[in-house]
Amino acid sequence: MKREPESSASIFPHSASRIPPPAASHLTPLNPLLYQINTRCWLRELSAAAGNPVTLADVPVAEFARWRKLGFTHLWLMGVWTPGPKGRALALNEPDLRRAYNAALPGWRDDDVGGSPYAIADYRVPPALGGDAGLKQFRDQLHAHGLKLILDFVPNHLGLDHAWLRERPDLFVQSPGEAPGTFAQATVAGIRWLAQGKDPYFAPWTDTVQLDYRRPATRSAMQELLLSVAARCDGVRCDMAMLLLSEVFAKTWAHLPCATETPAREFWAEAIPAVKAAQPGFLFLAEVYWGLESRLQELGFDFTYDKELYDKLFWRDGAGVQRHLLGLSREARARGAHFLENHDEPRIAAQLSPAEQRAAALVILGLPGMRFLHEGQLTGARVKLPVQLARRRAEPPDEAVAKVYEQLLANLAGTAVGRGEAQLLAPRAAWPENPTAQNFIIVQWRMQGPGFDLVVVNLAPHRSQCYVPLVGPELAEHNWSLRDRLGPDTYERFGADLASQGLYLDVAAHGAQLFHFEPRR
Repeated sequence: MKREPESSASIFPHSASRIPPPAASHLTPLNPLLYQINTRCWLRELSAAAGNPVTLADVPVAEFARWRKLGFTHLWLMGVWTPGPKGRALALNEPDLRRAYNAALPGWRDDDVGGSPYAIADYRVPPALGGDAGLKQFRDQLHAHGLKLILDFVPNHLGLDHAWLRERPDLFVQSPGEAPGTFAQATVAGIRWLAQGKDPYFAPWTDTVQLDYRRPATRSAMQELLLSVAARCDGVRCDMAMLLLSEVFAKTWAHLPCATETPAREFWAEAIPAVKAAQPGFLFLAEVYWGLESRLQELGFDFTYDKELYDKLFWRDGAGVQRHLLGLSREARARGAHFLENHDEPRIAAQLSPAEQRAAALVILGLPGMRFLHEGQLTGARVKLPVQLARRRAEPPDEAVAKVYEQLLANLAGTAVGRGEAQLLAPRAAWPENPTAQNFIIVQWRMQGPGFDLVVVNLAPHRSQCYVPLVGPELAEHNWSLRDRLGPDTYERFGADLASQGLYLDVAAHGAQLFHFEPRR
């Protein structure tokens, strides 16, 4: 769930056949490759293809084999939890949403609207998707193919149909009487005016109710709920995770005060260690904006959205991409989740040409950190689907885009990229008064031995040149053969020259290259 102001400046400054699985690990992968799937739409399409209902319990084995072959390490099943009738009714009748449905799915019907996956009535899998038993079978199949399961956790709010509204109303932000952004709720204690969920910049989400993190009882209940979710998966993507920060929460809800004193520790500082103590290696991914990424990393998140990288790639700001990445600490880069689209963002194929997307895709796939791809991205889908819809129109694959991802994923698999040690390199001008070095993103990856791989991307719409200082104590000890895994080019270079002046690059517009360096024999 993402809504934000035009400016990213924060008002909250810091303070097939079964494939043998790989060896098991209890550690979070350093550079996961995540694939996001719209669960409801995907199962509906599998059912149509099979001619009978397909749930999580009986997903064809070919699906798992395909994900494994593409190199994914984690599957994010978006929208697996139970929505409710109140939330669905609001989704059916909201005029702006109906206009979005018309644009995305002409001729849609009422039964195509399932309600928002982020207005959760119950953290259980509905029977139509296979129930909790089906989810377990799906997870077991993922594990058998060497993949892990990511599910949604929505910490800020619940759907209007959740049982806690009636049974535990004290867990929510509330008003002594009717007020903007509140609604009347019948509870076991009588009528309460509860607040709708919101972030500080926009009107409330009318299909949700706001949890009150100033209350210890709310924190305890949500930690228990998080532990329950974590027992059924290998990681969680935490929706709008920064809204729970004490400073953010206090400013957002200052107009509806709470008599209870806010606990001194942050919720995440207690909840994340509790989950990881129960499940070592469990992965936490935060959806986060407003410059609060490092704060959530400090509190224990393994990876946080790198929205600034996304924005600069989306708007073709190549020099800004380089400044942003070089301006991050090595740890911050390695804990970023790098993406070109997700369910909240426009389809990247509707914005970038195949050549532009090839360059941008190699940037996100070639960086250390979480590499994050979205269902439909690999085939050039152009229609952004409202999350409330449970059906989507069929889009024929864009062959040029499909070829981009097929080539990138196939060739990255045999390299050190994502598996070795990464170093983001700072290019320098090829000659005075040539500013084009600012358009490059260059990452050197190495594992054991003297050989290494070099990701080279020119984000500019014109040819660019630079020198890049390679790293490695043995660089001058060998002469080197260079082969571009993404093209036909091969080169020979003297190690002494590489060590003294760096590697000279002259790369075509939107060039994307992946060089493998080996000592020349």
